Amino acid sequence: MRRSVNLWEFLVILASIGEVQWVVGSCSSFEQTRVAVLRPHSVSITEFGAVGDGVTLNTKAFQNAIFYLHSFADKGGAQLFVPKGRWLTGSFDLISHLTLFLDEGAVILGSKDSGNWPVVDPLPSYGRGRELPGGRHRSLIYGSNLTDIVITGENGTIDGQGFIWWDWFRNHTLDYTRPHLVEMMHSKGVLISNLTFLNSPFWAIHPVYCSHVHVQNVTILAPPDSPNTDGIDPDSCTDVCIEDCYINTGDDLISIKSGWDEYGIMYAHPCSDITIRRVIGETQSSAAVALGSEMSGGIKKVHVEDLQIFNSKYGIRVKTSPGRGGFIEDVYITNLVLMNVEIAIGFSGQYGEHPDDGFDPTALPSIKRITVKGIIGENISRAGVLEGIEGDDFSDICLSNVTLNVTSELPWNCSYVQGYSDLISPEPCEPLREKIPDWSVCYKPGNKRVASRKTIQLVEDVVELLFI
Repeated sequence: MRRSVNLWEFLVILASIGEVQWVVGSCSSFEQTRVAVLRPHSVSITEFGAVGDGVTLNTKAFQNAIFYLHSFADKGGAQLFVPKGRWLTGSFDLISHLTLFLDEGAVILGSKDSGNWPVVDPLPSYGRGRELPGGRHRSLIYGSNLTDIVITGENGTIDGQGFIWWDWFRNHTLDYTRPHLVEMMHSKGVLISNLTFLNSPFWAIHPVYCSHVHVQNVTILAPPDSPNTDGIDPDSCTDVCIEDCYINTGDDLISIKSGWDEYGIMYAHPCSDITIRRVIGETQSSAAVALGSEMSGGIKKVHVEDLQIFNSKYGIRVKTSPGRGGFIEDVYITNLVLMNVEIAIGFSGQYGEHPDDGFDPTALPSIKRITVKGIIGENISRAGVLEGIEGDDFSDICLSNVTLNVTSELPWNCSYVQGYSDLISPEPCEPLREKIPDWSVCYKPGNKRVASRKTIQLVEDVVELLFI
């Protein structure tokens, strides 16, 4: 009898390992990026006439340096070194197999002249600029159709000097949508690490239509009242790992997106296989991690773990609207610590505007299989405000092991949602009070249940042979 108990425990442990393989290995394909990419060729920006006085415009120096380094792309790649100093520049392009390295004390400053940020076409999955019809200003650091790009350093800084852009936005004097600090499009193998990003005019880091993106050990800062200064926004990307970051901005710290209404539906490029872990931050106006609201191409297979969020409006938020279409599914959020957060969990089914009158109001999003597990919170105003869409319930929402010290007498407000819960304090709203009957109804990363059973069966077969 003693042997059978140990054997069963052994099988359970192995089964658990099999089920969480995707969790612990979700960034495994990025392990090689932990070591600095060594390029056989390196030049300094000073070799191209750049002056780090914070006044001289160095756009041509950056452009010329990168043009020169292009000849080394097929020879192991190259590095552009930015030494200590304040290097004022307008927008410039990167190339494949390039490392942009900022030394300690190096600051790349975005020009305050909008003319140094060229206007480019809108993204096809948005159909127009996110803020205004027509084009949009190109990001400070930009790349398209690239492979193997590294933006890193010894905690150097990229400062967008966004104050002037925020004033133009508030005064309604912009002609085009504001730029990002970094935008990579249609690219594969992107590493951004060991840098500080300050005062982005708009979203700070925006990979769009990319794959194998790793953002690690970055700090992103903007004032709490700065408009739309999201930290990291993976947009219609696959295989993204965001880890070990500190973000304190005026909007969502991380927002997962995939296109806007009819344009995102038509482009049909989901954002999938996204891992976010070990992030600390605050946002007084929005969420630590948001899904949407531009999610018309779909969002799936998202794993969020080990977040510490304080002084914020939302912990986790799902944002969508009739007309969005698309889907958000297979989301697993675990191990969150919240302090001084207004709403721990928020689902908004009537969020955001539309790009134009061409959207289909009957295009309803599908929101299902979202699991939130293992949250503790102190000084939380509301445990959850979960508002789905009439006739389009958000389904299979699973809450487990959530303990929140809530100050409101009405901790939950739920409508048009359906799901399950277990070990929740305060007691959840009526649509979520049914106990979780079986974890098969809830999404869990690595929950390829056939594969897990195969693992168990394989071990059982081996053990049976051993004990014959």
